Amino acid sequence: MTAGLKTIVYPVKDLDRAKALFGALLEVEPYADEPYYVGYKDAGQDVGLDPNGHAKGMTGPVPYWHVSDIRARLGALLAAGAELLQDVQDVGGGRLIASVKDADGNLVGMVQDA
Repeated sequence: MTAGLKTIVYPVKDLDRAKALFGALLEVEPYADEPYYVGYKDAGQDVGLDPNGHAKGMTGPVPYWHVSDIRARLGALLAAGAELLQDVQDVGGGRLIASVKDADGNLVGMVQDA
């Protein structure tokens, strides 16, 4: 079961330029502003900027489905033929993320909050 799409992460090459663009778009300050990730919250949506995204195989924005059991959902996606891009990883505060690629090359991310 999912709680829907609530997070989208953009791979960026120039974090400062991306922060300027998304700051102008969203008109909010980031809630996280680190060299490895910048995150914004606006209208119930979490928008992230990942300067290492391209190196991790991100070819464009990745939507993240919020799930209650990330390991079970990841196993189901792999059994259905998805290719693992990022295994389950704790990114702080108990938040777990993982991502896969489907047969058409679409990226699917998942988030589980503590």
